[in-house]
This record gives sequence, structure tokens and C-alpha cells, in this order.
Amino acid sequence: MKKNTVGRTLYYYGRAVMKHWPFFILGIAASFGYTYCLTFLNAIAVSNIIDKVSSATVSADNVILYFLPDILMLVGANVIGQICSKLQDYSVWKLEILVYYDLSTLVFDRLSNQSMTFHNSRFGGSLVSQTSKFTGAFAQLINLFMYAIVPLVSATVLTIVLLAPLVPVYVVILSIILVIYVVVVWRLFRRSLPLNNEAAKAQNTLSGVLSDAITNIMAVKTSGRESFEKEHFTRVNKEVRAADSKRMHATLLSASVAAGIIVVIMVVQTVFVAGGNAWYGISAGTLVMIFSYTHNLTLRFNMLNSNMITINRAFGDASEMTVNLDEPLLVDDADDAVELKVTDGEIAFENLVFYYTDGVTEDGEVLDDEAYSDSTSETGEDEVYSDSTSKSGEDEGNKRWGDNVFNDFSMTIHGGERVGLVGESGSGKTTLTKLLLRLADIQEGAIRIDGQDISKVTQVSLRKQIAYVPQEPLLFHRTIAENISYGRPDASMDEIIKAAKEANAYNFIQKLPKGFDTVTGERGVKLSGGQKQRVAIARAILTDAPILVLDEATSALDSESERLIQEALANLMKDRTSIVIAHRLSTVASLDRIVVLKDGKITESGTHDDLISKDGEYAKLWERQTNAFKVI
Repeated sequence: MKKNTVGRTLYYYGRAVMKHWPFFILGIAASFGYTYCLTFLNAIAVSNIIDKVSSATVSADNVILYFLPDILMLVGANVIGQICSKLQDYSVWKLEILVYYDLSTLVFDRLSNQSMTFHNSRFGGSLVSQTSKFTGAFAQLINLFMYAIVPLVSATVLTIVLLAPLVPVYVVILSIILVIYVVVVWRLFRRSLPLNNEAAKAQNTLSGVLSDAITNIMAVKTSGRESFEKEHFTRVNKEVRAADSKRMHATLLSASVAAGIIVVIMVVQTVFVAGGNAWYGISAGTLVMIFSYTHNLTLRFNMLNSNMITINRAFGDASEMTVNLDEPLLVDDADDAVELKVTDGEIAFENLVFYYTDGVTEDGEVLDDEAYSDSTSETGEDEVYSDSTSKSGEDEGNKRWGDNVFNDFSMTIHGGERVGLVGESGSGKTTLTKLLLRLADIQEGAIRIDGQDISKVTQVSLRKQIAYVPQEPLLFHRTIAENISYGRPDASMDEIIKAAKEANAYNFIQKLPKGFDTVTGERGVKLSGGQKQRVAIARAILTDAPILVLDEATSALDSESERLIQEALANLMKDRTSIVIAHRLSTVASLDRIVVLKDGKITESGTHDDLISKDGEYAKLWERQTNAFKVI
């Protein structure tokens, strides 16, 4: 856990609470009133009654009148105390509802605005677990504060104030012991805090491992890797058990020490109650007050250790999300960012210099700081990441962490021009589109759309002008209609159907049990690869943005579907600036221009026929693919 995470957690909680400060103040006042009335006024009334009984004989017919003030005090204390109790419940409950909403919104906004490199470095399931623990920790802390800490502080102050004039020696001794108790518990709390953080971290990791295995359950089963995944889960689960055991031992030690001090307090109290009258002439009623106040105080302090354990655990649960909230936004809007206005759709990449500062390669392989430090040789020299090879087996891979993907790269795509990007894996094709979408920011140079620097416009307005269809369709666990209309939620059903027809998705959708109301499942798991891709293309068609980016958008389609989709895409790309990434060169052969990339540089550029005639890199790729289909 990063340094001062507790302070940062309190900052986020405190900022949310202060938005609703009247309920917070009401809660403190009600907690104080509840403690004073039901603990101290009750004891004062009973003390008065005992002293009166001890000092005089009261006739049976005069009891009510003689003790009426004390009876009224007792009744009043209980009535007011119960009112305070209900006000306390109301204020705490109201705070929980309001602050839970604010904290959930804060976390969602922060996570949704983080860059893709941030999310690529983390388990989605772990982030969900951290969010739940972060908001749950607040509920634990606010309940503990209102129902335990405020009453404890109130009881301590009132005990000292009310008993000091009556038995000053006793109050001095009690105060010294209480100070020792608080110091000891605090020191033990500080020592055990890292253990709680480690336990919470281990539990979040376990949630991430479980989520990862369940999300990819098809891969697990088809690969026969159930035993491997079980071993992986068991190994992480044992780490959780070990972390929880360390926390348990530290907690029991703290509880044992605290219990010993409580015993000392009870001994002192008993001695004073037994000898108070003989030594100091203390009345019976006052002795009852000493016993009642001290007993109440020891009960509350006896709970302080367990309260500190709860506080410790709550801060441990909140720590990882606090760290995430403190993470700077790798891609953020400028303070004076304006809305992007697209007229012609011209895109200019000007002298780009870009490298992945967090070690995430073009193919999405995560090279985080920890992995980087682990990959350093014993001599201290940087070594190439062994796990940075792309999924296709190509070696984008072989770029070191921080090596430039682009160095002084320039290219202009005219408005309405259809441009294909081809080249071997790791050449920079996908990275270029990510930079255009500002999923990552360049280190030098500029990217302009119709002359507007995209770093000076809002990310939302930028992405609304670009319809993006990736190789892996991005579908929500929602209906097909909702998935198609995601870019245009106000679209009519007729427009949704029209887009589905143009994407060659209408026929298969109609055959589904609920048609357009069919829920696709998580990540579209209920649909085939080709069906998912056609739904994603229908979304792009409906979005009707002036700029279109297709990243291997037809790779999951069978030949017949691809032919029909190519026709739909041809209509879609008409009068739109289009960037098409493809390994299958037949996909880009009919485009206005084909750009061949290699190691982040343009090696060739021209039409399909021009590049074939040059007999260069593109011609070799074309020959390699076309020959692959010839029968030898």
C-alpha cells in the first residue's frame, strides 16, 4: 500500500461527508445526547434517590412527592435519550445513503475516465471487488464513529467532569490509566494496519483470479486446464489464509494487552467503591455514580480494541481503491478543452513521437512497473520483456519498455479518403488508431482533425465523431437493440432495424427467440463471432459518425457474410474519412490508398495496383496470402 493511504481514504470520505454536513453534525449531537441522558442523567437520578434514602426515613404516603424531582429527571432522561437515539439512527442512515451514492459515483467516474492502459493492467473483477469494499468500508466507519467513538469520547469527558469535583484522586488515577490504554491500543493498531492492508490486497487478488477464470471458462474447459486453474486459485487462496492468520495473531495480541489494562481499571474502581466512604467520606449515592460511570466507561474502552480492529480492516479494504483514485489520469482533457467540430474529416498526424510509458504494447500485453523491475538482470541492465510478444506470435514484442513506437511520424488522410493500414503485427497500425481516439497520448507532435489539435478538444466530443469497430466486438450484457443503438440511444426502432439490415444482421436477429429484445449475455457470449461482429458493425452504421475506424472488423466473418458486409461497409465509407486495418489484404484492395507500415514507419503508400506494380513489401505480402490458397 502506498504511503499515507489512510489519510487519503479519510480525505475522500471526509469530502463526501462534508457535502451533507448537517446530518453529520446532527449525528454527533444525537450521539452525545443519547450518551448523556441514558448513562449519566439516569445515574445522577438514582444516586440522588440512594442518598435521600440513606439520609432520611420517608413515610409511605410521602414517597411520590419526596422523590418526584428525581423520578421526573429519570423519565425525562429516558424520553430525551430515546429521541436522541432515533435521531442518531436517522442521521447515520441518511449519511450512508447519500455518501454511498457520492462515493459510487466518484469511483465510477474515475475508473471510466481512466485510460485503457490503466484497465489493461488490472483485473476487472478485482476493481469491482475494490469498489464494493471501498463503499462498504465507509458504512463500517461511520457506524463505528457515531455508535462507538462519539459515545466513548462523550463518556470519557463526562465521567471526568462529573467525578472530578467529588473524587479528584480517583479521576487522576483513572485518567492516567486511560491514557496508557489509548496509547497502547493505538501503537498496536499502527503495527497491525499493514497486515490488514495485505489481507485486503490478497482478497482482491483472489477475486480477480476467480473472475478471470470464470470469464474465460470456455478456454479453461476446451484446453482441459481445470486442474491448472484450481491449483492457481488454491495458491492465491492460501495467500489469503496466510495473510488472515497474521492479522488474527496481531489482533489477539492487541486484545490481550487491552484486556489486561481493563482489569487494572476494574481493580482500581472496586478499591475506591469499597473504601471511598471510609477514606474520603464519599456518600453511597456518589459511590454508585463512581461504579456506574466507570463500569460504563470500561465497557466502552473494552470495545475500543475491537473497534480499532474494525477500523483497521475498513482502511485495509479501502486502501487499493484509494490508490486507484489517486492514480493520475494518463489521458485527461485540457482545462480549456473545447468541442470538436468536424467538417471535412481531414486527419493529420504531424511529427509524432510516441512510446508506451507504462509498458503496454500495441497488442495489449501489459508491461507494468513491477514486471519491468522483475525483468531487470542482476547486473542492472535492462532486458527485453519476455512476455511482450504479441498474440499473433509476432515480435512487437521486441521493443523495450519506453522504446519509440513512432519517431517523427507524419501522415495526412484527406477528408472522405478511405485508407487501409497494413503491415506485420507490431508495425504500429492499432497504436495509430488508439492515438487518434486518444486512448493514449503522444509525447511529441500533434494529431489534428480539420486543423483542430485533438489534445485541445474534449475526449467525448472527439470519440463521438469516430465510429470504431474493433477486431473483438464490444457488446454489453443487454438486448441486441440496446447494443446496436449504444452510440445513438435516441434512435428509433426503425433506424435500428435499418442498420441491422445494412450490416447483414437482421436475418439472424429475427430468428432469435426474442429478436431484437434478445439479451446477448456478458460480452455477447450468446452470439457467434460473426454475429457479434455484425451487431458491432450495425452500431457503427447507426452512429453515422464522419470518421470511421475499422480494426480487422471483418476478420470474424465467414466468406458469404464478409461479401455482404463489404458491400455494407462500402456504402458506410462513402463520403466518410475511413481508416481500415487489415491483415487480410483483400479487405483493403479496393480502398483509395493503402499505407504499409513497418516498425512505426511508412514504407509504401499508394493504390493496390500501384503497390503491386512496385513489387515491394505490399506485393510480397499479397503474394504470400494469395499463394496460401493455391493447391500445391
